[in-house]
Amino acid sequence: MRYLVDFLYLSLILLLSSLTTFINQATAEPSISSRQSLSLPFQIPQLPQPSFDDESFWTRLRDGIIQTIWKPPRSSKAKNTGPCTSSTSPPSTLLARYGGDLVLRFKIQTAEEAQALAEATHILFLDVWEFNDEWADIRLSKDVIPSLLGLLPPSLQHAHTPLMHDLAHTIFESYPSPALHESSPSSREDHRAFTPDLRTSPDETNLFFRNYQPLSVIVPWMRLLQSLFPSHVRMINVGLSFEGRDIPAIKVGVHPTNSEKPLGPRKTVIITGGSHAREWISTSTVNYVAYSLMTAYGKSKSVTKLLEQMDLIFIPTMNPDGYVYTWETDRLWRKNRQPTNLRFCRGVDLDRTYDFEWDGHSSKNNPCSESYSGEGPFQGVETRRFTDWVKNETESGSADVIGFLDFHSYSQQVLYPYSYSCSSAPPSLENLEELAMGLAKAIRVSSGEVYRVASACKGSVAAKNKGNKDGEVYPMIESGGGSALDWFYHELRVRYAYQIKLRDTGSYGFLLPADNIVPSGKEAFNAVMYFGKYLLGGKGVELEEDLIRSESGQQSSSSRHSTPVPLEHIQLPAAERPDEQDGPDPDDSLEEGEWVDSELRRRRR
Repeated sequence: MRYLVDFLYLSLILLLSSLTTFINQATAEPSISSRQSLSLPFQIPQLPQPSFDDESFWTRLRDGIIQTIWKPPRSSKAKNTGPCTSSTSPPSTLLARYGGDLVLRFKIQTAEEAQALAEATHILFLDVWEFNDEWADIRLSKDVIPSLLGLLPPSLQHAHTPLMHDLAHTIFESYPSPALHESSPSSREDHRAFTPDLRTSPDETNLFFRNYQPLSVIVPWMRLLQSLFPSHVRMINVGLSFEGRDIPAIKVGVHPTNSEKPLGPRKTVIITGGSHAREWISTSTVNYVAYSLMTAYGKSKSVTKLLEQMDLIFIPTMNPDGYVYTWETDRLWRKNRQPTNLRFCRGVDLDRTYDFEWDGHSSKNNPCSESYSGEGPFQGVETRRFTDWVKNETESGSADVIGFLDFHSYSQQVLYPYSYSCSSAPPSLENLEELAMGLAKAIRVSSGEVYRVASACKGSVAAKNKGNKDGEVYPMIESGGGSALDWFYHELRVRYAYQIKLRDTGSYGFLLPADNIVPSGKEAFNAVMYFGKYLLGGKGVELEEDLIRSESGQQSSSSRHSTPVPLEHIQLPAAERPDEQDGPDPDDSLEEGEWVDSELRRRRR
């Protein structure tokens, strides 16, 4: 009789289990990937299925019967009220591509070390993230480390430290995942460092800068801004990508309509970002600065005056094909997406394909290299079409390009020409240095972050006798020829051209968490304001009063760094109110000016 009862109970359990499976399949919500294709403008390949905390009635009944009859021991672990581990872990595609990768920082002290590291990265086809006169960051697989160290001198074999131990997880966290992070309050708390909770802010425009945005969101957002601010905002296209996408731009400026004087070429500043697809912070920063200026028009006298006297053209994604590819396939993709003479190595580095001092004849010009410059100047489709547009604007008399800012990441530097060589000095070196120091100062006064000033060449190599201007320059790890910076300065005769490398200095590199978007945007906004005022005739420290104002003397005890201070009466899309943060002392303006003068004198010795 006992065996008959057990058999009947077992049959009931099997029946309930089958019924539970059928009901779950019939009522299951669509997967994250399918929901994303409907409601989200991007997708993370093969995201795992979500875990739901609420068990169905049939599941609870089945488990209750099993517990009553066979009394299995209960798990000692507490029930997890948040997403399961699989839902917050990198998907299989990321693990397959980056699961064994990490980023190493090598400290370079001699020319021999620099040369050996450059040759080793070329031989092993390694991804050089960033390098300057102090260090070089290189991404590689853990399996390749012995091969790399075997090609390096003994002094470098122990002169390295890991920056990122779990690259796949860091990449996964850089994608905004509302389907995951909004699934429960606990998940929002766990990921606050990467997707800050802005629910306390009444300004809904903050939501756009809460996360990095894909191109399918950026383009409609730009159209919306044009419709909201028709008096001084116009959306334009500056070219067409290899895959047929527009290269969108926003022109911000107020044109007089009833002036009796003939209208000549209008002073124009071009501000670009996203030339390298994986540098998402550059795209978000360009969007932030553009938004801040257009919303400040009519509220700030200095911004209004600036927009009435010049146009600012913002191009957030110079490489739209590569940018889309980083969202859909490979987060760390750098180049564009056009084919090369090697079918399995696509793309050229758009910032190495300009025709001024193009370095394609270098022995290191390999299609599989991350800095491949193509088989000839302007082979990059986006570069060629962009420069055609710029030349048409200038030759037709529509624009007089007086300034160029090219935002990149990372390393926190303000770089001026030349990039291709350290042996040639630009004719207007002193003026370039003076304005570069002012840009760095505007950032430092507003946020406390230090941006180093150097020529683009010296910002990318190591040099002996750093205090000596004529010191020996170490070999470049990558070529600096064919850059947009040098082309605008030398070929287009733009007197003030700069490349600004944004946050950070290596903790996250290209995978900067989204809560840095607003601080980086504020730093860039203050730098752009200083830049514009300088080009209109303002000189030196007197710009401080119009550029940065402290709205309150209150300080936040929780602030680790002083945060950017906006212009007076401007509501910027910030995560926190300026009066709750540390701000610079306006009385320090004279000290800042003296610092710039002394630094310039030191450099000219």
